[in-house]
Amino acid sequence: MIAIYTLTSELHNVQAIDAATRSFLDSLHLDHQFCGSDYSTYGRHTLDLIYVRTGGTEGLFQRLMPELEHRSNRPFRLLTSGTSNSLAASMEILSFLRQHGLQGEILHGSADYISARIRLLAQAEAARRQLRSLRLGIIGHPSDWLIASDVDARVVRQRLGIELIALPLPMFKNEVDGGTEGAMKIYEALKEMVARHSLHGFTLRCFDLLTAIHNTGCLALAKLNAEGIIAGCEGDVPAMLSMAVTKAVTGVSGFQANPAHINPETGELLFAHCTIPLNMVERYELDTHYESGIGVGIRGFMHPGPVTIFKLAPDLSRHFIAEGELVRHQAQPNLCRTQQVIQLADSSQARYFLTDPIGNHHIIMPGHHQVLLGTLLADI
Repeated sequence: MIAIYTLTSELHNVQAIDAATRSFLDSLHLDHQFCGSDYSTYGRHTLDLIYVRTGGTEGLFQRLMPELEHRSNRPFRLLTSGTSNSLAASMEILSFLRQHGLQGEILHGSADYISARIRLLAQAEAARRQLRSLRLGIIGHPSDWLIASDVDARVVRQRLGIELIALPLPMFKNEVDGGTEGAMKIYEALKEMVARHSLHGFTLRCFDLLTAIHNTGCLALAKLNAEGIIAGCEGDVPAMLSMAVTKAVTGVSGFQANPAHINPETGELLFAHCTIPLNMVERYELDTHYESGIGVGIRGFMHPGPVTIFKLAPDLSRHFIAEGELVRHQAQPNLCRTQQVIQLADSSQARYFLTDPIGNHHIIMPGHHQVLLGTLLADI
């Protein structure tokens, strides 16, 4: 829900201001709750807007600010039509906020621009609220080769609101046989573990299953992701967090994969991995796991079209977002089973992978979501 509160100088004609307010808000075509000057519910909604209706309201905001800070830690969104010196007052208020180390934004422009911006902010805040309720498990330690992917659980809790739960790697050797049946037993055991620990998702040190029970977690992860449980590979925590953001934005966990080939001149990338959420593909085939040649791997085929590539840094200090097109699939025998060829919209972004990458795994999601992801992460 979008809530709109007001700031109004006592010097202005109330009837004229109310009429202008109705006209302005009607032009935005927003589904909103109008709270007026009663700030008692501020901070409880998906998005709270302060409609600066007139000039001369700077002192009123200054008196309100301690209460508003107490009710919400979100950036202040100052809505203004520009009439009655409201833009000038908003600029003074925003300068005051900046001086006090607080974030804010003035929402001003055409009705179409303002309404689009408000809807985008509401989407981003709804995604943020989803993240703040998550419990994600780390089943076993991250894989030994993830030497640049250490995460501080305290930082993750503070910045994203996500709780990380360290869990011992479940050893299914006595419960799981080889072959497809064994892969399904891994799925059942992981699903039970998720329920037992009240998890919304996890990342699994899956390569240990190859020697422990002679099977893979690829099918289990593909199925669990399709059921709405975030399920990542190799104990990669930054990749799991990136999948959590992806799911909050798109409703699917995304395809965790690593680049297998990059053309820095054309911006064409080949990504591959042996599992992909089954709710992201049009069809799939079962094969063996690539590196080991045992167990079950997934060769999934997404619908060609717009995609976004995304990754959060382990310390959450930066992120990578690139839009592109999934142009075709491959099935080369010398690569992980799901293979996607992606053409970047901006070919120069291919250099990132060769000069300043955030680890090896990246998350691929259907659709173009650069603006929404950027808006969500701007305040983290």
